[in-house]
This record gives sequence, C-alpha cells and structure tokens, in this order.
Amino acid sequence: MTAREPYGVQIKVRLYELDPLGHLNHAVYHSYGEVARIELMEAAAGEHDRLRDENVAPVLLASQISYRRELRMGDVVDVTCDYKFGTGKSFEAVQTITKVDGTLSAEITCTLGLMDLGRRKLVENPRGRLEQAGYDLTLLSTAE
Repeated sequence: MTAREPYGVQIKVRLYELDPLGHLNHAVYHSYGEVARIELMEAAAGEHDRLRDENVAPVLLASQISYRRELRMGDVVDVTCDYKFGTGKSFEAVQTITKVDGTLSAEITCTLGLMDLGRRKLVENPRGRLEQAGYDLTLLSTAE
C-alpha cells in the first residue's frame, strides 16, 4: 500500500506580504496555513456543509510554527494540511509550507475543535461529528 499525500494548495508570495527585510512576514505563514485548512474543510464537506446547518464550525485553539527557510516575492509554495484525530474534543492539523523546488520553509501544528456556536462550547467526538455531517474523512486525514 502506498502512502497518500496530504491535501495541499499552491500559493504565490506577493509583494505586499513581505516584511522590511524582503522576507515573507511571519504572520503570513499562519495565513497560508489557514487558507489550506479552510480549503480542505470546504473540499471535504462536498456540496452541502451540514455542520453549518447545525450551527457548528471549526475553531482554532492553538498554533505553533517552526520557520525553516525564508520565502521571498515570487516564490511559489505548496501548503499541505493533514488532520490527526484522537479521542478528545480537539484534533490537530499538521501542515508544511514547501517551495516548489522541495525546500521546506515552515512546519505548522494547530490544535482545533468543533464549536457549537449557540452554546459556545466544543462538541464531543469531532471526528465522528464530521463523519456524521458527511465530510470525506479520507480527504481530511491520510490516517483514514
């Protein structure tokens, strides 16, 4: 059996995202990670997002990044996202930002949950909740 690749999006570094040193601003790395997380959730939901109908949405609880190599204007990067589910109310997004030449630029690990927007509380069993809502778990996680 061959390992599946995690979901990914491609992004080009733009001039207005740079810091005074000409590098991609540190906060923009986080934005790139968010783009991949959101696009993955949208792709996995399919044509109708039943979580939204239930007034439930993903929420970011923590984010940690390790910067490996600088990015500059015009660089094109692949931003991956792979969800890891456990047994609690939270789950992880493991992400990489890699230049198209294969150079690893950053690694991001986020802790997320699914929040009941009416109660403002995390829901139990986020993996099961996503599955029940019709999300494609094999797209969300290479472990599925």
